[in-house]
Amino acid sequence: MIRAIVTDIEGTTSDIRFVHNVLFPYAREHLTHFIEREQADPMVASALAAVRAEAERPDADLNDLVEILYSYMDQDRKSTGLKALQGMIWRDGYLNGSFKGHLYPDVLPTLQQWQQQGIGLFVYSSGSVAAQKLLFGYSEAGDITGLFSGYFDTHVGAKREVSSYRNIADQIGLPADALLFLSDIHQELDAAAEAGWHTVQLIRGEADTESRHRQVTHFAQINPETI
Repeated sequence: MIRAIVTDIEGTTSDIRFVHNVLFPYAREHLTHFIEREQADPMVASALAAVRAEAERPDADLNDLVEILYSYMDQDRKSTGLKALQGMIWRDGYLNGSFKGHLYPDVLPTLQQWQQQGIGLFVYSSGSVAAQKLLFGYSEAGDITGLFSGYFDTHVGAKREVSSYRNIADQIGLPADALLFLSDIHQELDAAAEAGWHTVQLIRGEADTESRHRQVTHFAQINPETI
C-alpha cells in the first residue's frame, strides 16, 4: 500500500521549459550583481564556500567564483552551492513578480485528492529545497506548499544514486515498498526501484522507449491504491 508519494519537479509537475527558459536565464543574468551585493550574507557566504570546496579552489576570489559558477551553469552541473545561489536569486524574481512557478493543470487537483486520501506528499528535486518551496509557494495556482510534508534536494544524494532513495525513506520513516516516486527521467526511477520503491514515469512528450517503468501522460492516470 502506498503511504507516501515523492515527486520530481522538472518535466513532472512543471514544464522543463519554465526552468530552462525562465529560471536559468534569470539566475545567469543576475548572478554577478547578486554575489557582489550579498556576499556578506551568511547563507550566500556558505554557498560560496561550498563552491570553493567543490571546485577545490579554497582561495578563489569573487571573480574566480563567478567564472566557476558560469562554467557549472554551462555544464548543467548539479552543484549544491550553485543550486543554493540560484534559489536565492530566484527568490528575488518571485517576490518582485518577474515570474510565477509553472504547474501542469493536472497536478494540483490530483495532489489535493491524494492528500485527502491520507497519503503523504514530498518533493525531491536537484534544485535546492528553498527553490522548490519558492516554485510551489509562488505558483500559477497560488501557494500550494501546504500540500507537502517535506522536501529533499541533493543534500540527500544525487537523483541517480540508489543511496539517495534509501536516505529519503529513512527520513520519511516508511519502508521502501510504501513509497512511490514520480519522475520523467527513467535513470532516476531505476535508482528508486533498486532501492525498493514503486515508480511511475511522467511522459509529457514522446514515450521513453528505453524505460522499463510504467508511463503515464498526466497525474490523474496514477491511482496509488492499485500500485
